[in-house]
Amino acid sequence: MEFACSHVVCNWSAESINAAYTSVCPRRSVNEHTYDNRTTVVNQAEPRIGPPPLPPPRHIHPQKQACRTSTSTIPPPPSFRPPPPPAPSAPPLHSSIVSPLPIEGQGQSRLRANVNVVSLSVGTLVDISKASCLQSCQRPVNCGKCSAVLSSVSSIQINVWSCEFCGGENTLSPDSSADPSTLGPRLGAFRGPRGRDVLYRPTPVEGDYQNLEDSVVVFCVDISGSMSVTTEVTPGNSMRSATYISRLQGIQDALQRALQSLLQSSPHRRVALVTFNDEVVVYGDGTREPTRFTDWALFDYDHIWQEGVAYSTPHCIAECYQALLQKVNEFRDHGATCLGPAALVSVAMASRYPGSKVILCTDGRANIGLGAMEQVPSSSSSSASFYRKLSHQAAASGVIVSIMTFEGTDCRLAEVGLLADSTGGRVNIVNMVTVAMEIQSALADNVLATGVRLTLLAPDGMYFPYEDDSNHKLVRDIGNVTEGLEITFQFAVKVDSVENFLQRDRLPFQLQLSFKTRDQQKVTRIITEQRGVTTASRVWAGGLNMAVLAVHCAQLCARLTMEGRVHEAQRQLQAQQVLLADISEQRPAPKEESIYGNWIETMTTICDDLTPEPEGEKVETTQLQNSQCTPAVLSDEAAEAVYQMKRASSGNSSSGRAQAHSTAKKTPEAMEAM
Repeated sequence: MEFACSHVVCNWSAESINAAYTSVCPRRSVNEHTYDNRTTVVNQAEPRIGPPPLPPPRHIHPQKQACRTSTSTIPPPPSFRPPPPPAPSAPPLHSSIVSPLPIEGQGQSRLRANVNVVSLSVGTLVDISKASCLQSCQRPVNCGKCSAVLSSVSSIQINVWSCEFCGGENTLSPDSSADPSTLGPRLGAFRGPRGRDVLYRPTPVEGDYQNLEDSVVVFCVDISGSMSVTTEVTPGNSMRSATYISRLQGIQDALQRALQSLLQSSPHRRVALVTFNDEVVVYGDGTREPTRFTDWALFDYDHIWQEGVAYSTPHCIAECYQALLQKVNEFRDHGATCLGPAALVSVAMASRYPGSKVILCTDGRANIGLGAMEQVPSSSSSSASFYRKLSHQAAASGVIVSIMTFEGTDCRLAEVGLLADSTGGRVNIVNMVTVAMEIQSALADNVLATGVRLTLLAPDGMYFPYEDDSNHKLVRDIGNVTEGLEITFQFAVKVDSVENFLQRDRLPFQLQLSFKTRDQQKVTRIITEQRGVTTASRVWAGGLNMAVLAVHCAQLCARLTMEGRVHEAQRQLQAQQVLLADISEQRPAPKEESIYGNWIETMTTICDDLTPEPEGEKVETTQLQNSQCTPAVLSDEAAEAVYQMKRASSGNSSSGRAQAHSTAKKTPEAMEAM
């Protein structure tokens, strides 16, 4: 767990963002500030592995540039800057030191954005091959009230554990032989310092093991009539004519390269092929008679799923490479686009083997069968419901789906992209030059764990904004996890609990990750930490973790935008811009500032395009807050950017570099299409 601030800011409230959306707090001099003698928090920045991927270059409309300048201008730096904090002789836990001046003394209430943010590197935590934590073959001891796990920070008095999260009392038997779920001989181990990170790994059961090469790769390819559209790949001159290739030819070349790569790197990997136009054809490994879905079958969800699950297991690519290559070379473009049924049967085929992949390539909007799209998008439409249902089924089966569309097309990527967003796959717009590379990148995205469930516990009296406004326990089903996945959350203290928390020295947090590894082991990892407390007036901006805050801002605003909550996303963006400006002023980091500023400006451009400024009087804050949440109507280019922002991370994993390449190729003209 990585926190944006090393202490919990107890008196932050959501009203600060709403107030900042339409007004600026009056300037307050240093002398007017009410002194608060609680400890000021200054995080010492931890070294980052590398910068996160860049989003698409921005193109801001001239009329909106003037508006943005007037509404989100960052105030000039104060005339007085606090001296640097003194370095302690022996840094205490979490390397926190005291700042002589709070950031509110600079003239504005800078904590409009919530700095109570935690980042969870789930992609790293589920990779047990690299885990250096304490491992146990026994079951964890859970609180009977809130399901917290007994850890090294727990207090035990005469075999009674008073839960540090909910206050519930749990009686622990000193005799482990009476009940395997009781504490028993583990009491000493949990009191050790290493008990803050424990991996519960039961003894493997015979028959549970699964060969990693048993997973399947299903290529689901559009061969409709629009795939005949050509693109110039070699310009002509006086000596020769220009060279053009069609989208179908580009896909054929990319698939040939992918098959050749799999043959060399993973000769035992199973590969299947599915095509679709006005019918769906399942070739499998190319050695059997193909199965076809036409007419009524294109509208029968259960029939397609059952046929896909029952389809014969493909041979490994070493045995069917030539047969697959022949089928690819025989592709002919014609007909309509029944994308939905093709995606359904592909996921069903892959569902028998957790960790399998479906790579779907298309250039047009689905217009036949299940998932056929209406002219006007709607969250309640049959197509949106279909892709939502299929995405949940794929995630539950441990299947990762990647979606690739071609530049200059309208595939309604905001809807189809749900398949990738829910399963840990990629959403990319490709061209003739990049399609082969993007397919290779999708093949490299191996699932590290399936069925991942995340539980985050904070003390009773806290809540998680935008997740659960009443509960101190957050549960999220993540599904598939690939390398580099990072998830962030906000947390805050309820108003009636602020004074109580400020009387405590430290507050506990616990992360519980339950998942299945690639070899089908059921594992639970428990990480417990404690954090000190402070108030908003005593937080020094220069000590905050810019990376955690920026990643959270990108993820949250992208999610709100996709849900149609554009005004809320804009409020978050404005508050975050001011906060990042404070951090940059106190601790300049030009490289990070450029990257994270790029993220914020990209999301701001998308949000502004979705909510044009009204003419006449300014819209009241209450009107913006009470506006209905309607699904965002995003172009494919905007949808690609938003989906990739939802999976923003601060690392430089291979997947991150590939996504950086994908987004960096955008032109200003492409962004203008948003």
